[in-house]
Amino acid sequence: MICKDRVVAVTGAGRGLGRAHALEFARQGALVVVNDLGVARDGTGEASGGPADDVVREIEALGGKAVADLGDIATDEGAAGLVATAIDAFGRLDTLVNNAGFLRDRMLVNLGEDEWDAVMRVHLKGHFLPLKHAGRYWRAESKAGRAVDARVVNTSSGAGLLGSVGQGNYSAAKAGIVGLTLVAAAELGRYGVTVNAIAPAARTRMTEEVFAQTMAAPAEGEFDAMAPENVSPLVVWLGSAGSREVTGRVFEAEGGKICVMDAFRHGPTADKGARWDPSEVGDVVKDLLAKAPAPEPVYGAG
Repeated sequence: MICKDRVVAVTGAGRGLGRAHALEFARQGALVVVNDLGVARDGTGEASGGPADDVVREIEALGGKAVADLGDIATDEGAAGLVATAIDAFGRLDTLVNNAGFLRDRMLVNLGEDEWDAVMRVHLKGHFLPLKHAGRYWRAESKAGRAVDARVVNTSSGAGLLGSVGQGNYSAAKAGIVGLTLVAAAELGRYGVTVNAIAPAARTRMTEEVFAQTMAAPAEGEFDAMAPENVSPLVVWLGSAGSREVTGRVFEAEGGKICVMDAFRHGPTADKGARWDPSEVGDVVKDLLAKAPAPEPVYGAG
């Protein structure tokens, strides 16, 4: 019960990873706001409260407490409404898990502007706006002299960290979430808020086609490394009071594996102390690259 009585909002919680997170938070004693629009895998179709309502019923069947929120968190009104739903239902907000997203995969030369905009909107803007409104709430609480011990868990991807062929829009949005996480951790720490990100690998409706082509289904009784429930323990711990010393970090989670990502760091450096001539730069760069570790390959390349 590491999240007993914490109020947790999870976006995109009607299916897949978000559903798994919401259920595990409930098992660990949290009061859960289940946000989901209920649209199709690519974000199209009519909004439906069915998936969110189903998860609320699952949580209640476990003996927990939850409410559904059907707002579009990629709008200012919807993001503000998510925070308001938590406060109206449970009196406060302690943890925000940004998870909502969908795919519009294309090779770059075939990627339409609308497909770029749609993915940026739901992933990157859909992280920024809930984070903004939750941050405003926690800042006001802190300035009013009330203790804040808040958590944000953002959802990036290996595609955002290393790139993924055919997912230029998704990779760019997920990379943006890492940058947003680092800035938010630095800005909100003074108010008692930690902000971290995960890069999960799991079988969901967004990834099931890929896994079906590349991985055999686990045998009966065998550990299912790609089950979304495997990612949730890390998310729940990051959303708990016990993680208050951890902020501004990115973790990969897959099966039974947790990895702290060692992202961009200052590496080999050459400083002439004066302006370089273009003719000098080639040899300098080649020397620096020879001293630096080789980059990891882009997913799907080669």
